[in-house]
Formats: sequence, C-alpha cells, structure tokens
Amino acid sequence: MAAGGRTSEPLAELSHYVVARPIYSEPGFQEENERRPPLPPTLRERAQAACRCSRKRAFQIAKSFLPILEWLPNYRVKEWLISDIISGLSTGLVATLQGPFPVVSLMVGSVVLSMAPDENFLIEGSNATGTNVTGALIDTESRDAQRVLIASTLTFLVGILQVIFGVLQIGFIVRYLADPLVGGFTTAAAFQVLVSQLKIVLNVSTKNYNGVLSIIYTLVETFEKIGTTNIADLIAGLLTIFVCMVVKEINDRFKHKIPIPIPIEVIVTIVATGISYAADLEKKYNAGIVKSIPRGFLPPEPPNVSLFSQMIAASFSIAIVAYAIAVSVGKVYATKYDYAIDGNQEFIAFGFSNIFSGAFSCFVATTALSRTAVQESTGGKTQVAGIISAGIVLISIVALGKLLEPLQKSVLAAVVIANLKGMFMQVFDVPRLWRQNKVDAMIWVFTCIASIILGLDLGLLAGLLFGLLTVVLRVQFPSWGGFGNIPGTDIYKKVKDYKNVIEPEGVKILKFSSPIFYANIDGLKSSLKSTVGFDAVKVYNKRLKALRKIQKLIKKGKLKATKNGIISEPGINNEAFETDEEPEDNQDPQVPTKEVEIQVDWNSELPVKVNIPKVPIHSLILDFGAVTFLDIVAVRSIKTIIKEFERIDVRVYFASYQDNLISQLERGAFFDDTVRKDIFFLTVHDAVLYIRNQMTYSDNQDPIFEKISLMQESKEPIEFTEASQPDDELDVQEEAMRRLAS
Repeated sequence: MAAGGRTSEPLAELSHYVVARPIYSEPGFQEENERRPPLPPTLRERAQAACRCSRKRAFQIAKSFLPILEWLPNYRVKEWLISDIISGLSTGLVATLQGPFPVVSLMVGSVVLSMAPDENFLIEGSNATGTNVTGALIDTESRDAQRVLIASTLTFLVGILQVIFGVLQIGFIVRYLADPLVGGFTTAAAFQVLVSQLKIVLNVSTKNYNGVLSIIYTLVETFEKIGTTNIADLIAGLLTIFVCMVVKEINDRFKHKIPIPIPIEVIVTIVATGISYAADLEKKYNAGIVKSIPRGFLPPEPPNVSLFSQMIAASFSIAIVAYAIAVSVGKVYATKYDYAIDGNQEFIAFGFSNIFSGAFSCFVATTALSRTAVQESTGGKTQVAGIISAGIVLISIVALGKLLEPLQKSVLAAVVIANLKGMFMQVFDVPRLWRQNKVDAMIWVFTCIASIILGLDLGLLAGLLFGLLTVVLRVQFPSWGGFGNIPGTDIYKKVKDYKNVIEPEGVKILKFSSPIFYANIDGLKSSLKSTVGFDAVKVYNKRLKALRKIQKLIKKGKLKATKNGIISEPGINNEAFETDEEPEDNQDPQVPTKEVEIQVDWNSELPVKVNIPKVPIHSLILDFGAVTFLDIVAVRSIKTIIKEFERIDVRVYFASYQDNLISQLERGAFFDDTVRKDIFFLTVHDAVLYIRNQMTYSDNQDPIFEKISLMQESKEPIEFTEASQPDDELDVQEEAMRRLAS
C-alpha cells in the first residue's frame, strides 16, 4: 500500500487494488458461504479434557505451582549471581532490623487489640508484670502470649483464604489493577514509608495513628515535635542518604565499566555499626539504636480454630489487601523488566506461606515496599536474592543478631529512604499521562491522593472503584458520529473530520463505538436524533395531527379529496390555514400512515398549519463495527427504533456487525415478518450500494402518487382527469374519514 507518496518503484503496482464481488447482505452471504455452527463441548468432553494428563501437561502444572522449575534451569550464573548475592545481603540486613509492612501490620494490630485488649488482663497484687496507660496493673506475659496466638491464628486463616482464592481463580482481579492505578498507589505507599522512616531519622516519637488521615496526623505530629530531634541520629541519617544516593548514581552511570555494583547498603551498615559501638552513641548522645534482636525460634503451635468465627471478616479484607499490595508493587517491576504476573499463582504462594508461618507464630506475609526497593536498586535479578536475604535473616536470628545491636535506627531508615527514589520518580509520569490520556492521569492522581488521605487499604479500593467508574462512563458515553464516503472508495470517515467526505444522498450513517446495553441505550437514541436531525416519534405524531386536521376540513367541505389530490373550493376563503393552537399529543394514536388512502408528500407545503419537521432522508445505516454485545434492553430498543423510522418511510439498515450479534438478536426474538435479516450487510459500502440500487429501481417504476395540491389561492375551476366519475370524490372522503376515525 502507498504511504504518504513514498512508494518505492518495485511496489508501485501494489498502491491500488480492485475488488469485484457481489453486494452481500447477511442472508446472501450465508447462502453463498455456509457458516460452520459452533459445537459447544459436552460435559463429558470437558471432564475428559480437565482430567487428561500427559507428561507435558503435568510439567506445566508443576511449574505453575513451583516457578523455580522454570527460572532455575535458565539461571545465568556468571551474569546474575554476584548481583543477587549483594542484593540479598543488603535486603537481608534491612529485613532483619525493620518490622513488617505498615498497612498489614496496622490491620493485624487492630484485630489483635480488639480481641485481646489490656482490660482483659487486669490483675491485683504483686503478680502484675506491667501497667497500662491508666496505671492499672496488667499481666503482660499472658496478654502478649494471647496476642501472639491471635496474630498467628489470623495468619493461618488468611493463608487458607488466599489458597482458596487461588484455586477458585480469583486472581483475575489483578487485571483491574491498571498501570496508572498501580503507579499512584505505589507512590502513595512510598510516601507513607517516607513518613514512617522520617520520624526514625529524627528520633521523634509519635502516636501510632490508624485509618483516615493517619499519614497526615503522623507528619503533623512529627513536625510539631521536631524540636526534640536527636542531632546525632539526624546527622547519621542525612550522611547515609547522601552517600547511598551518590554511590547508586555512580553504579547506574558506570554500570558498563563496574563489573560488580558497589554494595553501599552493606558497607554503610557495617561502618555505622562500628562507629556507634566505638563512640558509644547511645550513652553519650542518646542515639536510638536497635538494641536487642530476638534469637531462636518459637516452637510450632497449632492455631486456635475457635477464634476463626470472630476474625473471618477481618481475615477476608487482610487477605485481599495483602495480595493487592503485593501485586501492585510487583506490577511496577513487571512493567519495568517485561515479565508477566500470574495472579492465581501469587494467591497460592502467599496462602501456603501464611499457612506454614501461622504455625510458627509468624506474621501475615506480604510485599514490603522498602525492602523490595532495596532489592531492586541493589541489583537483584532473581529469587536467588530473596533466598539469600532469607538466609541472612535466619543467621541473624540464630547467631549474628548481637553484632547488629549497636546500629543506629536512623541509618536503617536512611537506607530505606535512599532506595525510594525509583518510586518517587513515578510522579514524572503524570505529565506524560496527561498528554497521552487525561483519564489515566486522573486515575493516577486520584489513587495517589486517596491512598494518602484514606490510608493504603481504603485508598486502593477507592482507586479501583474510580478506575471502574471511568470505564463505565466511557462505555455509557462513547464516541459516535455521522459518517460519509471518500469519493471513489469504499472508505467511510466522520463527516466533521474530513473536508472531502460526502454523505450519500438521502442516507445518514451513524457509527456507535461501544457495546449497547441498558445504561447507554439513551445515548444511542440521542446520537440518532443528532445525526438525522429530527425525532422520528415527533415527526410521526405531527403527521397524524396534520391528517386529522385535513380530515376535519374535508368533512366540513372546505377541502375535497380526489385520487389526484386534495383541493379547496374555488372562490372560498380557505380556513385550513388556521394557527396550530392544539397542544401536541405525545401519545401514539396507533394509526399508521400506511392506512390513509392519500399518500402525502410530507416535504412539501401542506394546506394546514402544522409544523412538521422535514425528513430529508429515506435510509439510515447503523455501523455496528465497534458494538461487541447487546443486552435484552438494547435488542428491544433497537427493534422499536426500526419501527419508529419505518412508519415515517425511512428504512433502517445495519452494517459491519460482528457475527455474535446476529446470535444475540436471534435469542432476543429480534427477527420477525417485518424485521428480517436482509437489512444486515457485511460492510457500510454494501448497504450504500444496495440502497442506491433500490432507489434507482424505484425511480424507474414511475409510480402514480396521490399528492396534496396547495390550491388555496386558486380562483379558476380545476380540471380533473376523472371528472366523469364524481362518486370517486365522495368515496375517497368517506374512506379517509372512516380509517382515520378507526
């Protein structure tokens, strides 16, 4: 095909093409090309297909449950191993010394506090092991043991739910996490992490806020207490941020010259630990340090099944939120490194992880944004980095935890902040999104703001609902337009978009670019009125009103009806020209125009003053090339539209429809004696050529039409071709009156 006049000589003969074929309507095409009827598989065939097993199928199923079988054989040891080791060490150190992801920890904490409040462990006497904020004596050992049991039971139940979701293929919800939504959500999550780490860098204590505006409250309280900032922690944090960001920039700019990325996080952690220990920063400057790191593992303990009924609702929301957070963060890096995420696989993986860890008094597992950012920015390539990170945590718990106890918390917080740079850089995607698609930019901004104000769990839900709302609105108010023909081609484009587009004479073409269903059927009707320039129902009612006026005037003898027309009495003032004072009757009188013996030229001037809109078309083509489905409301409404246009002598045709629409119309009882399949054409051009042929054939028939003659000013006697048959006048009048009265 020619493109912009740059066709090369060898392809010059391909710059045009000529196709000769019949004009295809739906019945004609089906008659010439037999359609292969779909044969849905039987229940037995489906069961056989589901239960059939081969070596290849078994391996595919195994890989879906154990992805390591797919990526480990393809692992590039020389290229990836060093980077994975460095990344695993850096991430492991951060994971050892910091807690779980804030959102999930807050959700789990709220459940634990509601089920095991301090008031349940109040005691008297010397057996108390602590006090609460009111000074009451409580048994902290029993309280903490009960809370650990509740948390582990909740983790176990969340795992069960996630496995069930994965088996039931609920992972499809990942498809609704659009890239703009994920970008806004992860940026808000990065902001939450920044706020939570900022108070650690400043060594400022704040309340643990939860729910709506919790981030804002934390930020406000942090700045209110900024006067209590520990200078030693602030200096250590700022130096760590500066050093980490400078070295990371060097790693990024000279990655082709540096064979191994500089493991700055590991270096900073080791150096900061040594300085804190040697200078005794905790005692001299009251610096906040890690202090004690628990050692060893708690023995396995079965969950308390009796608590399931009290936490099932919370478990459901935690299971979904934890999964959504993990998939949202994962999609950011999946887009960056070009790989796909299997939502069901993620559900099953998190589910089994939580079931296993719930038996060992562990916390609900989800993705930690800070540690994910550390692993990615330090060069992690595969899950080997995760294995090494887990190994570092294990070693620290068992043996090395003591060595990291002098480390300042502000240094760890600074390492996390430095690694959030990639997440905050997503803000610069907003101007690009605004230029490309304003709706996507609005989704990004709305999700980000909602997640900051409402919290990440409610913010994610609000962003998801807002994204779905934009889809509904775009479907409910789709693009549409009147189309015309590019002369000499079978190409049809919007009339308002191209100068040389010509509308076929007497034909209007409307393209509606959306599925048609109950929510946007009114939009289809509105676009029809705008395209054709009139309301078919109002035109029909006006015509009936004019016929009733003519009927009254004929009855009074002021007009005479003959087969050649209707005339006024010569020499008599025609009172037919009276003002149209009768209110418009919007109800359909149920008198089809076809039943009136006199065929009226409604586009000419009439002997009655009724404002009847002109109908300059004889055919309407609906281009359904972008319509993917119709519901029962749409089927009924479209059939009504056809009848409304047919009774004002406008034929309706359909073109460029998809095959499945014919099946939907058949199931909706759309076709009958008046609405047949021969009004459906494969293309718009087929329909236009068919209409042109029909009009040419109709003109060649030279039919005898009986029209209304506007002779109200006539003073001369009229000659009639059938003057020898005066009874004809009376017969026509009586018949017209009888039919109109009925």
